Amino acid sequence: MSKQILMLVGDYAEDYETMVPYQFLTGLGYTVHAVCPDKKTGDSIATAIHDFEGEQTYSEKRGHNFAINYDFSAVNTQNYIGLVIPGGRAPEYLRMHDRVIHIVQEFDQAKKPIAAVCHGAQLLAAANILHGRLCSAYPACAAEVKLAGGTYADIAVTEAVTDGHLITAPAWPAHPAWLAQFIKALGATVTI
Repeated sequence: MSKQILMLVGDYAEDYETMVPYQFLTGLGYTVHAVCPDKKTGDSIATAIHDFEGEQTYSEKRGHNFAINYDFSAVNTQNYIGLVIPGGRAPEYLRMHDRVIHIVQEFDQAKKPIAAVCHGAQLLAAANILHGRLCSAYPACAAEVKLAGGTYADIAVTEAVTDGHLITAPAWPAHPAWLAQFIKALGATVTI
């Protein structure tokens, strides 16, 4: 089977939640296709750096330019073994695109691992795949998880939760747990 992973991104995807999984998975030998509606290979998105600085919600600063390395229009979900959905504000935009919704649904129907972090749950809710499932997300997305029929996992910001082929976490501080659970769902092991 292919070692390709699909990553759905858009402008103002959270910087760490985009770059770290991309680099980590690439470093493990996976080919990660980062795609965005209306973007082609060589285009880029603007990321945002979200931090927890004591306010009621996160702060946001302009992040890096992140290169799109595959054409969105060429995505065939049968060619991928897993899906990564970073958070940030990008899921607000992505969930308005029918093809994005179908991509998420196709991964779910095939029971391929789906890793979503932070506001990525907005895309899972829009794709109507959360009914009866346990899902973590940024706390502001708890209502969307519940309204979509899911059970919100109120876990520490450093933790992640796996429910079948769905791996979710509240924010980027959960990367070690989230990515470890995702690669386990992909069937990979890492030994030192």
